[in-house]
Amino acid sequence: MQLKWVFWFLLLFICVEVINIFVARGLNNFGIYPREIFGLRGILFAPFLHGNVMHFASNIVTLGVFSLLVLQYGFSRFISVSLLIVVMSGLLVWGLAREAMHVGASGLIYGYLGFLLLGGILSKQIKLIVIALVVSIFYGGLIFGVLPTRGFVSWESHLFGFVAGLVAAKLWAKPR
Repeated sequence: MQLKWVFWFLLLFICVEVINIFVARGLNNFGIYPREIFGLRGILFAPFLHGNVMHFASNIVTLGVFSLLVLQYGFSRFISVSLLIVVMSGLLVWGLAREAMHVGASGLIYGYLGFLLLGGILSKQIKLIVIALVVSIFYGGLIFGVLPTRGFVSWESHLFGFVAGLVAAKLWAKPR
């Protein structure tokens, strides 16, 4: 069942990417543009938009893996965590990031990273702790993406997504 949800979730991203290719990346105008009213719409749309096919390809696999892992906490928590990450990181990017169009699923991916790492520890459940350890081993290097190393990369989305994921873990990672 979880694979089915991930399939449909990723299919949505793929459909938006295909449409964006056909409209010559015109949908990217719906990204987050900081401190401009029109940029607020990007809070919901930006995770589905990518600068190019390589940007999309670099996000889609990790997004699928992390989505499947976050679903280990249950479907309703997956939805809650995803929405909190998208809205919180989007608002922080809109309010605090440098002036540029911010697009991509990276904020959501980094949010999932933060959630999985802290959530595993807070859950005190062996399965979720193991997931946190595996994620830290295979994806721990992603943490350097929160640093402003390349001008064309929205490190702000990475940083604020990670912070939002930590907040989500604090709220929802413990067993009921």
